[in-house]
Formats: sequence, structure tokens, C-alpha cells
Amino acid sequence: MTGPFCLIVNPAAGRGRSLRILPLATAALDAAGASYRVSQSTSLGHARELAASGVQAGQVVVAVGGDGLAGALSGVVASAGGTYGIIPAGRGNDLARVLAIPAEPADAVLVLTGGQARQVDLIGVSTPGQPESIVAGSVYAGIPSVAGEIANATRWLRGPMVYPVAALRALASWKAASFRVEIAGDGELPAVHEFAGYAVVVANSAYFGAGMMVAPPAQIHDGILDIVIMAQGRKLAFVRALMKIKDGSHVALPQISLERGAEVTLTIDREMPSAADGETLPGAAPLPAGVPLRIRALPSILTVLTPGPGA
Repeated sequence: MTGPFCLIVNPAAGRGRSLRILPLATAALDAAGASYRVSQSTSLGHARELAASGVQAGQVVVAVGGDGLAGALSGVVASAGGTYGIIPAGRGNDLARVLAIPAEPADAVLVLTGGQARQVDLIGVSTPGQPESIVAGSVYAGIPSVAGEIANATRWLRGPMVYPVAALRALASWKAASFRVEIAGDGELPAVHEFAGYAVVVANSAYFGAGMMVAPPAQIHDGILDIVIMAQGRKLAFVRALMKIKDGSHVALPQISLERGAEVTLTIDREMPSAADGETLPGAAPLPAGVPLRIRALPSILTVLTPGPGA
């Protein structure tokens, strides 16, 4: 494919990494004879507007940034019926990871110009009275969502290590919370789980937090959400889970349980931020106590370029 491509750049991604790799990406596009334009976003809202314009103009929208940008633009492109690509440039890059898109910009460009289009799932998430948002990788609440806000505000530590450090800081000030998780599948009666806990992660793909394999069974194309529940225990139990989450072995711990379903309703007994793809959700910043967060699978809604025989 030679385009046209619409590269949307988050200049803040990876503490400026997106701007540092942009010349490498455009050089690779020039070498491939591809048609493209570059637009810098000033906010996620602005980036969504640029993406909508790109699809309307018949361009392949390409996110040059991290998971926040990649997740936000995926919903715009899916809703408009466009085609999507990613040049990873953030600290996490979990969506690119699960799609096997290379980290090196020149190699990621080869996926744009020589890859294959693939249909993948996304997630719809909403609160009462608010429009549904579409996100890509996972929706979560508890220590991970609190840690995400800490990580996004951290300036003294760069790279993926910011996420486990932020999780430990969130754990240190954690106050007890009770979660209610209602899970529904196709034609099945909802299963309800009520528990004191540390976290709930509703995953469309296996990874979050810069390569943490939070939901090992999750597949981005199966039309089902994987729910990871971490019940309350000694704080040392959460530290143990954090040490094991990189390879997914945390799911063997007694505090962790896995569920699956097409729709999930989450409520919490105290105010708490809820997040998706590394960003706090606009309608849940924080989510008020007792207000339901509704999460549903959106099967095969996004057409995305992934490595193929020519990539």
C-alpha cells in the first residue's frame, strides 16, 4: 500500500519520542514512494478530529504515539469505517505489541506499506447519561487506574519502569474498596461477583502497562472480554502479583481469578478513577461511588494494518 496516509502525532508521547522518530518514519515512507501528510495533535480531542477528517478524505489514519493516542483514534477510525495503522512511539505501546507491529519506526512503516488488513475487536465503555467511548486494549479500576494517573504525572522516571513504580506508590496509599462485577455472555444469565479487592481489569488483549501480561488468555479478535479480578489480601500479595505479571504467571495466585463475557457492569463503593489504554476515562475521572461503568465487546469493528507476507 502506498497511501495516502494521515500520520497523527502526539508530540508529548514518550516524553517527545514521537517527534524524535518522526523523521525516521517519514524517510521510510519517502523511500517506499508513499503519499502521506503529518498533523500534530494538541489534545486527544483534537487528534480525534484529525482522524475523522483523515478517514473522510480517504486516507489511512496512522497513530504516531503511545497507547492513549492509539486507543483513542481506533474508535474514530472504526466508527467511520476507515483503515488504521500504528507507528509506536509511547512508553507502553501495548496495542502495537499485541498486533505484532515492530517498535522500530522504519519497520513499522513496512507494515503500513506491505502489511495486511485485519479485523479486530474494540471495547465500548459508558456511564449513565454519557456517550459511549470506544477504546482498544483494556478498561480497569483500582490500583492500576490510580497508578496510571501517578505514572502520567511522573517526570523524573522515563520508560516502561514508570508503571511498576507507580503501582507501588498507589499501593502504599491504597484504601479498602468493594467491587461489584456483573458479567453477561450471549444468552446467558449474568454472573455477579461482589468482593473487597485491589483491582478489576476488563481486557480485550493480553497486555497493559508497558508489556505486563495482565490477561494471558485474551485475544483481540475473539469477540469476548477477559476479566481479571484481584481480591483483597495483604499488600505483600499485590507486590507478589506485580512481580509475576510480566509473564502472566500472576494468574496462578489465589487472589486472582479470571472470567469471560461479552458485557460487564462494574460498580465500586467509593469514588475512584477508571481508565482505559493508559488514560483516565472522561466520564469516570473519578467514577462516583455506586455509579455503574458499562463495558461491552465490539467484535471485528476495526480494520488495522498488521504484519503480512510482504511486511
